[in-house]
Amino acid sequence: MIRLLMVLLLLPGLAFAGPVRIKDLVEFDGVRGNDLVGYGLVVGLNGTGDGIRNTPYTEEIMANLLERLGVNVTGEDFRPKNVAAVFVTAALPPFARSGGRIDVTVSAIGDAKSLLGGTLVMTPLNGADGEIYAVAQGTIIAGGIMAEGEAARVVQGVPTAGVIPSGARVEREVEFDFTSITALRLGLRAPDFTTASRIEDAINREFGSRIATMMDAGTVSLDIGRARMASPAHVIGRLENILVEPETRARVVVDQRSGTIVMGADVRISRVAVAQGNLTLRVEEAPLAIQPNPFSAGETVVVPRSTAGIEKAPGTGLAEITEGANLSDVVAGLNALGVAPHDMIDILKSINAAGALHAELLVQ
Repeated sequence: MIRLLMVLLLLPGLAFAGPVRIKDLVEFDGVRGNDLVGYGLVVGLNGTGDGIRNTPYTEEIMANLLERLGVNVTGEDFRPKNVAAVFVTAALPPFARSGGRIDVTVSAIGDAKSLLGGTLVMTPLNGADGEIYAVAQGTIIAGGIMAEGEAARVVQGVPTAGVIPSGARVEREVEFDFTSITALRLGLRAPDFTTASRIEDAINREFGSRIATMMDAGTVSLDIGRARMASPAHVIGRLENILVEPETRARVVVDQRSGTIVMGADVRISRVAVAQGNLTLRVEEAPLAIQPNPFSAGETVVVPRSTAGIEKAPGTGLAEITEGANLSDVVAGLNALGVAPHDMIDILKSINAAGALHAELLVQ
């Protein structure tokens, strides 16, 4: 409950974001990265590699690699435990040039127990078109640790996945002639008509001519030719730092797994009454054995003795939220009931079902 109260109570005291740079609100059409993927081998593991019996493809690629290096292993029966087959993934950033370095992620696909301390052997990375755009190789930094004994095993994190910072070198560039474009679209990360209109007005004021046109809630079109600048890159460099105050929808985000609730400052709730009760029924059995008098012919008798009661948690009851209550009023009213985080989530769902919550409710 501490986490919930901190998230909700600290928000009203935070300073509003105010104006934000256009570069933080939009994506530039055509300026995007490309995903790369490859299949390779990790060697040098301390006995935590793939079991060749369970993953025969590891032995096949190992044999092919050795044959390309001039080592003939035809007919040989080798079962190394320090080799693991992996998938290698990376993102080729926009405007990446040949010789540049990018980060890669390495993930085991067999039954390897850990990639800690392993080295990725030269692995080509292909794009969606099947062409090789980068080659990865290097020492893996695993994201976990594992310790194992004869009868016990402990694992922390995910030792079967890791990263290689700057582990791939770009070999092929994505052809994109940015200087030849005459029109460009700005895509809003959070589509909103008000924000798009403000971006349009701010750009037109900055350049002194109508080069920006709002197409819809998520798109603003730019006519690069009207900007009268040397190149489209100069236009983008000038407009991406223009400040615009974004408009956001009232929203309540609920994470049921952690019990975290985040409310925007624009959330409003109509007049509604909330009752939250937490009754505990307790029944205890304490049977009493009654012994007969000495030297008598009586028998021992067990007399049942039960105690039953109902307890009500303190602070529960009926709370009323007035018309147009803001975030602080909602938090104060619900906290006055002494509710737990998951009970708070149920209350917000019920308020939304009753039509009294004037915000978008997102449950994760």
